[in-house]
Amino acid sequence: MRKPSILALCIAFLLLLSSCSPRDYLTRRLASDLIRGADPFRAHQRFQFRTGVVSNKDYPSPDYLVLLHHGWISATKAACPPALAPSPCWDVMLTPAGVDTFQSLIPPGNAEKQSFNIPAARRELVAITGIARQRDVADVEFTWRWIALNEVGAALYPGGNRYQSTTIVRKYDDGWRIVPTAPHPGQPLDDALKNAEPAQ
Repeated sequence: MRKPSILALCIAFLLLLSSCSPRDYLTRRLASDLIRGADPFRAHQRFQFRTGVVSNKDYPSPDYLVLLHHGWISATKAACPPALAPSPCWDVMLTPAGVDTFQSLIPPGNAEKQSFNIPAARRELVAITGIARQRDVADVEFTWRWIALNEVGAALYPGGNRYQSTTIVRKYDDGWRIVPTAPHPGQPLDDALKNAEPAQ
């Protein structure tokens, strides 16, 4: 009498499991897949800079200082056009080493322009560090780092630094998805990546 009832329970349990999709359970593996597949995470970090006359506000920025340190740019003081006042301004140009470094990164038709926008790095997920779930909404904490796409990216986005971010996921009828806008205090993934803190 017991064997048929145990067998029936096992069959019912297997049927119940087969009706559930792997996306029904928010595991760390699923959270990793969701973050890696999200557009804001996969988008390349682009570096924008300009040569020619730049303001004193832009020239001493960390990015320009990195380019200067690597010997890729040089600058001399210049008169400020009205749009860039107050003085001083700086006339920034690529050095021969800078031309060698940047020429393969700049599209051929843009070589004569003074403003450049080049891909520099991409994000790599390091680990899911925590999931705080409340019913059908969860905060997912994760660490990530930059992977340089070229020599400029390696200079601007050192790969040794790790960042801590938190994003929101919600369970829908077809499984868990990253929430594009925040339904409660927290951050959508795009904002979470922009506001990332260095990981401890």
